[in-house]
Amino acid sequence: MKILAIETATPWQSVAILDDNEILAQLGQDARGAHGTLLLPAIDRLLMETQLRLSDLDGLACSAGPGSFTGIRVGLATCLGLRAATGLPLVLVPTLEAMAWSVNSSALPICPIMKSRRGELYWAVFRRTGDDQLHRLMTECVGPPAALARCLTAHTLVCGDGWSAMESEIRAMLPGSVTVSVGPLEVQPSAANVAVLGMQRFRRGESVGDRVDALYVQQAEAELQYDRSGGVSPMRRRQERVTKKIAERQARGRQRRQSGAQLRKKHA
Repeated sequence: MKILAIETATPWQSVAILDDNEILAQLGQDARGAHGTLLLPAIDRLLMETQLRLSDLDGLACSAGPGSFTGIRVGLATCLGLRAATGLPLVLVPTLEAMAWSVNSSALPICPIMKSRRGELYWAVFRRTGDDQLHRLMTECVGPPAALARCLTAHTLVCGDGWSAMESEIRAMLPGSVTVSVGPLEVQPSAANVAVLGMQRFRRGESVGDRVDALYVQQAEAELQYDRSGGVSPMRRRQERVTKKIAERQARGRQRRQSGAQLRKKHA
């Protein structure tokens, strides 16, 4: 089974193609403020590198947040556009779960921490089980360092840029009975991890239906404006553009193949 995975919830955008348990190719790049212009070219580059077409794929996996509101919308809208044009099934992978998958520890609960806006943090808590699955102990949260400190009630392994950015504030609020071990601070969600966790979901028979919701955790300003305006959301507009673009590409590809077949028949 081959799946295309997309991670756009952070400034470091990545895409990957997984064939069963093997990463065929992956590409990461700094897309700060440019997810919308860089994502489709990155997907095209990966397909060319692997000599695959969209029709060769069996599914799509997308990081669902929390994280950059714009990045999440771009990633989801692109996957929805690809799904509409190809009929491929789609699974969503929470961003913090993809971060936790990078940490190979079964001894302690794993708490990935991401920086949010306005001095706040995103976090969740997971435990890696004996069958190499992630079990969620705490759902995604957002809040100031003090709120995170109150949530840590047992010895926990923390990781991510949120910890390195606000370690002193979090430690100052930790209960005296709670200790933390610090894991890799550079850990971040990646399309490769999204692909692996997405493959697990496909093997369990999971996929999302018509209703697809981003895991923002908190409401984005764009959502607030959309609620007030009653207009078409930016994610829906991008989904429609991607669907149209992919359909046009497929039509051109069919036309080229038909012309080639006619030309070969003529000279046969």
